[in-house]
Amino acid sequence: MKAVNLAEKCAEFSDCWSPKVVGELNGQQVRLVKLQGEFVWHHHDHEDELFLVMKGTLLMKFRDRDVWVNEGEFIIIPRGTEHLPVAPAEVHVLLFEPATTLNTGNVENQRTVKVLEQI
Repeated sequence: MKAVNLAEKCAEFSDCWSPKVVGELNGQQVRLVKLQGEFVWHHHDHEDELFLVMKGTLLMKFRDRDVWVNEGEFIIIPRGTEHLPVAPAEVHVLLFEPATTLNTGNVENQRTVKVLEQI
């Protein structure tokens, strides 16, 4: 058991849209990811997702509305909800989700990361 410094962990990588595992508990993973630009419309059939913005501002687009998530805020995306993360500038995000969650959900493309790096 040890404390995890999230800022130090974020400093260990620079690639965007590629989540890194920094902790695991009860079948869930704590993941860090840097975002910049627009991702892909997708949903997760079986998993809810929590996005906690640690640095920057994230725009979460839904088919019927947009939600801005500011530094220090989080948003929970219920399973089955189609969403599009957009980061106008680099954003650092902590994700909390089941270990089985594929980053692109129901879509597989060049941004899909099937095996996550642990840091």
